[in-house]
Amino acid sequence: MNNTVLSLWPELEWINDPQLREKTARVWEIALERSVLTAEDLSHIPFTLLCGPDLKVTFMDHKRSVVHIARAAGETVNGMYHGELPVNMDVLISGAILADVGKMLEYELDASGKAVQGKYGKYLRHPFSGVSLAEECGLPPEVCHIIATHAGEGNLVKRTTEAFIVHHADFMTFLPFKERLVV
Repeated sequence: MNNTVLSLWPELEWINDPQLREKTARVWEIALERSVLTAEDLSHIPFTLLCGPDLKVTFMDHKRSVVHIARAAGETVNGMYHGELPVNMDVLISGAILADVGKMLEYELDASGKAVQGKYGKYLRHPFSGVSLAEECGLPPEVCHIIATHAGEGNLVKRTTEAFIVHHADFMTFLPFKERLVV
């Protein structure tokens, strides 16, 4: 695991399975190698292209918050539901870390350095490219499922418990920016 990815994602240490942790990190390494974006860019670009250029919440602010919220939700479900709805925490955390990795291929920078959807992203949104990267690195189908279903595309299939948690953590920290009532 390289230091750049570990500095972006200290939450990788929450994944107990060392092989899953390494594979999760490797997906980010490959994505950054193939992207026009740098690790530094991720701490400056807005987390979404849908809320206007003045959004101060960065890509990494949002992504790390999703991982933290998902982890807290998973721990709560495991602690309070008497084993009736077990959450695999390693799968949950890996999937949350990787949910938007495909944006590294979807986004480009325009002439002024602003993040925009590139040609690749117009044809393949990040859930698809994210799954492709994850499969290339040998991530299990349970994690690929989370990546594939975290966004609107996932509304067409049944989600695992872990996928529901990541989906809702992602949307509860996105929709208020997009659809909130400002009084």
